[in-house]
Amino acid sequence: MRDPYEVLGVAKNASAKDIKAAFRKLAKKHHPDQNPDDPKAKERFAAANQAYEILGDEKKKAAFDRGEIDAEGKQRFHGFEGAAGGDPFGGFRRQQAGPGGSRFEFRSGGPGGASFDAGDIFSQIFGDSFSQRGSGAGAGAGMGGGQRAQPGGDVNVTLDVTIEEAATAPKVTAMFPDGRKMAVKLPEYVEDGQTIRLKGQGEQGLGGAGDALVKIRFRRHPRYRVEGRDLHADLPVPLRDAVLGAKLAVETPTGRLAVNVPAWSSSDKVLRIKGRGLPEKTGGKADLYVHVRVMLPEAGDAALEELMRKSNG
Repeated sequence: MRDPYEVLGVAKNASAKDIKAAFRKLAKKHHPDQNPDDPKAKERFAAANQAYEILGDEKKKAAFDRGEIDAEGKQRFHGFEGAAGGDPFGGFRRQQAGPGGSRFEFRSGGPGGASFDAGDIFSQIFGDSFSQRGSGAGAGAGMGGGQRAQPGGDVNVTLDVTIEEAATAPKVTAMFPDGRKMAVKLPEYVEDGQTIRLKGQGEQGLGGAGDALVKIRFRRHPRYRVEGRDLHADLPVPLRDAVLGAKLAVETPTGRLAVNVPAWSSSDKVLRIKGRGLPEKTGGKADLYVHVRVMLPEAGDAALEELMRKSNG
């Protein structure tokens, strides 16, 4: 197993941020899904994962730097190198402990040498399961061989979208906590507060990447009010057009269109524009309701004032 610093291409004094950045770069470059025609990509991807498993964990990194664990994260043994002709495990001999499992004995020399039970030592290093294995298990049976590689964790992302985007379901850009930007295709039907799961876009781990949980949040809009799936908007109408009627332009989430304002339309008259609201769950689109707001001339109107005086006379 190569030195994890060499695998990630970082110095021993690299910061946690630099180590994480180096890992992400390699993971993205060598991910098997990105290299379907490269049979060695999987090996390079696994090597980067293994290296980050050591250097990405503060405690494991410190243990590796002190020489306590190797590049695979396995415990290194010190102090037994002279036993049994240089074999670091040569002084250990298996003893039968009866039906309960295997026990181990350490002998410091030849016949007559002192001995002690090493089961407790291995239990402390590898857990109690080591000494409790059946008599057919080897000395490495408790070293975590049955553990499964865990995938990386999920990440939570908040994505603010406009009413126009919620109505048209385009691709929008999501910003991830680690600085990544990703184009996300909105579903045809999307609700305020809805969460979209993006598979494999979370934290990297030995068992693969976690997911990204993207929470959709509708931005407050200066024009539209949302009621269910319907939209409501105000339409300023000059007094003359409110009295005589007119065709006026109205902005909708999918573009501008002209609507007929009937003659003698008073404020709060509501005009319904079908199919210009938000998409419905069952298909189709809800409606846009336009509320007439009669507007007096800002600069005043002498003729209108005279008319009002005459009508009151």
